[in-house]
Amino acid sequence: MSLVVHFEIHASEPQRLIDFYSGLFGWTFTQVSGMDHWTIETGEGSVQLDTPGWGINGGLTKREGPAPEPGSPVTGANLVIGTDVVDELFAKGLELGATSQMDLEDVPGVGRLGYLHDPDGNLLGLISPDMGEVQQGATEAVDPMRVTPEP
Repeated sequence: MSLVVHFEIHASEPQRLIDFYSGLFGWTFTQVSGMDHWTIETGEGSVQLDTPGWGINGGLTKREGPAPEPGSPVTGANLVIGTDVVDELFAKGLELGATSQMDLEDVPGVGRLGYLHDPDGNLLGLISPDMGEVQQGATEAVDPMRVTPEP
């Protein structure tokens, strides 16, 4: 088994992204003593060392080189965050300084999906299983946030 258990965000100006992600998602950041690294608690229900959960926690670290240029190709992994309020969070992300990479759209069999570049150029996806009118015609909904595989 090979599960994703941690993520990291690289930041040219860490405080700017701490403000962005805590303002957008309510995440809590704690600086590791003597380091340019912060732990990220993503909220209630996330996996802890002694507790199973629905989501993972991560870290934010000072970027070692230049931030991605606008319009440059993705050169690493990106985060996709599941939410029931995808339209609200997409708009709030833009208000907090993100730019749209792909506006929200309904993707049949997947959900409502869009991508932002955070204020430091990192790619961030937002997805909701609710597709509005598109989902109403489906006989079986696909939940992209399901964390347990089907038997």
